[in-house]
Amino acid sequence: MFGNLKTQLLLSAIAALALLLMGIWAASHALMGWATAILIVICAYVIMVNIWFWAAVSQPLSRLTEHARRISEGSYGTKIEGFADDEIGELADQMNNMSEKAAIAEKTRTEFISQVSHELRTPLTAITGWAETIAFDPDVKGDSLRGINIISKEAERLTNMVTELLEFTRIQDGRFNLRIELIDIAAELEDALFTYGELMKQAGMTVKYTPPVTEIPLIPGDSERLKQVFLNLLDNAMKHGGDGGRIDVSLRQEDGHVRVNVRDYGHGIPEAELPHVKEKFYKGSSKNRGTGIGLAVCDEIVTRHGGTLTVSNAPEGGCLVSVALPMAKNA
Repeated sequence: MFGNLKTQLLLSAIAALALLLMGIWAASHALMGWATAILIVICAYVIMVNIWFWAAVSQPLSRLTEHARRISEGSYGTKIEGFADDEIGELADQMNNMSEKAAIAEKTRTEFISQVSHELRTPLTAITGWAETIAFDPDVKGDSLRGINIISKEAERLTNMVTELLEFTRIQDGRFNLRIELIDIAAELEDALFTYGELMKQAGMTVKYTPPVTEIPLIPGDSERLKQVFLNLLDNAMKHGGDGGRIDVSLRQEDGHVRVNVRDYGHGIPEAELPHVKEKFYKGSSKNRGTGIGLAVCDEIVTRHGGTLTVSNAPEGGCLVSVALPMAKNA
């Protein structure tokens, strides 16, 4: 494919070597004037070759590398133009075709997930409703009642998965919007802890909450979306850190940001998997059931608030998730 480019580089190298040998020959015969002239020609030729190589090879390859990086980060469908009709231009065309096909495949997958999720929502709602109704029937006892409770619990789990999938499709389709207003972030976090508290008690988990030292001013944010983030982080901490039996949650103000830390005392995350845990559908070596997109949705919500969500292993074991949200500019 790159025959023409290799030929040009080879001919340039041969020409430069020939000129250099001529310069050495002329210098050895005390032809200083000719030697100087030839050396000047060699230098000029080398400079021109370098300029040509930068313009025709190095710069286009740098653009292609940046384009490939954007595609690998999920910018499917983007194209790059402005290349000559040569081997590098052909490579650019193939990358554009790859990007377009990836965009089509991603759109097809998103539409399929959206359709399946909507189809599952109605029967799951009916299953949950009837299971709760039957559970209150005094004639249902023993193993029958236990079975109904299992049905209700599994239906609720599937409903949560469907909700995550629908959130994912909204993000992909650009229908994911925030309602930003000034909110009390401490109150939202404490509400999430209260909401999830009973479930964590049933799972044998204790929660240690460290409130902020001073009152935190109102910050711009979507209260429902941020509460969704906190609930998801608590759920992950309970699932993946259940062996530790403890979760630490803290809230503090620092450097123009509000930081929420959620730390469990489980086995942590393998170092090789840490860079990928926020990717869509990534589950790594985890044996826990789920879609693998909850953390990706959380990261999207936090990012759209202008904040950051980081996942790391705590120094003394377990996993630490940290959410930093910007405060109001006049705070």
